[in-house]
Amino acid sequence: MRTKALLIGDIRFQFKYGFYFLYLIFTIFYISLLYALPAAWRERAAVLMIFTDPASMGLYFMGAIVLFEKGQRVLDSIAISPVKPLEYVVSKLISIALISTSVGLLIGCGGGVVLNPFFFVLGVFLGSCLFSAVGLMLAANIATLNQFIVATIPAELIINVPAIAWFLGWKPGWLIAHPGVCILELCQNGDRALPAAFILLFWAALSVLIARRVIAKSLRSLGGVRL
Repeated sequence: MRTKALLIGDIRFQFKYGFYFLYLIFTIFYISLLYALPAAWRERAAVLMIFTDPASMGLYFMGAIVLFEKGQRVLDSIAISPVKPLEYVVSKLISIALISTSVGLLIGCGGGVVLNPFFFVLGVFLGSCLFSAVGLMLAANIATLNQFIVATIPAELIINVPAIAWFLGWKPGWLIAHPGVCILELCQNGDRALPAAFILLFWAALSVLIARRVIAKSLRSLGGVRL
């Protein structure tokens, strides 16, 4: 029940501060851009858009949310409340993933890339959770937005560079173990979509557990935490 209440609160917060409106603008822009491109380019462009925006933007939005909560001393209240770190993390990740998946589906349908809806939704949802969890870890120990932006650079390089290399045609077998590659495989319904689903699920679960540990440590430093 606490997780549900937190999730509803996060969704209301995101709606109030324009997250939904911003994503709507992005969606309209991207779909318009897709139809401005030659039909032969549309599918690959749609996949790249989904990977670099709905799936990955959770990293930046999560940082902004956590820094805002720090500024408003929301985390101080969470630290002394019955809320557990895992509940806090799960609520944050799902709230962003719901927006990301909805936007990803709209762009994917516009680009004609939703060949397998189950794998596609799984890829965008888990990918968003992974990126958001990374953003949560980084923001938990950072005080300013400038520090956060600098901290995201290595994270973005680690996740994005191998995936873009795969997207451009460099596809050694071992690279399927990379989470960014798994997101692309699932969105494209590639030949390795099934193993990619299990691998991405592993990375997403691991990122949630690490984020929970980081948040627990952060809340403990504020004077309290429920394990």
